[in-house]
Amino acid sequence: MEKKKILIVDDEENFTKMVKLNLEETGEYAVKVENNSNNAFMTAKEFKPDLILLDIMMPGKDGGDVAFELKSDDTLKDIPVVFLTAIIKEDEIGSRDSSTGSRPFIAKPVSAKDLVKYIKKYIAK
Repeated sequence: MEKKKILIVDDEENFTKMVKLNLEETGEYAVKVENNSNNAFMTAKEFKPDLILLDIMMPGKDGGDVAFELKSDDTLKDIPVVFLTAIIKEDEIGSRDSSTGSRPFIAKPVSAKDLVKYIKKYIAK
């Protein structure tokens, strides 16, 4: 079985290291991390992920700007983008898995088990 490729764009290096490790431990995912939002577009072009987990609040470009840039490119526009954010908490919406406008999001913190469940859901779409 070919591993699904996940790109994580988040400025919190400790967080991305942990998520990368947890996802790769499953044996189902190849994970690339980009901690500089200004490089996210080029990293996505080179890596060609099956799913992008994208933080909203980052220095440089915020997640909304990065998502717009990705969706404006013909080779990247069909890649699912899921916001992974601490801005909206579970108790504010009543669900850890929801959407902001037309984009889905997952509230931080999220367990590795739940994250894998959400990834499988969004890759399947």
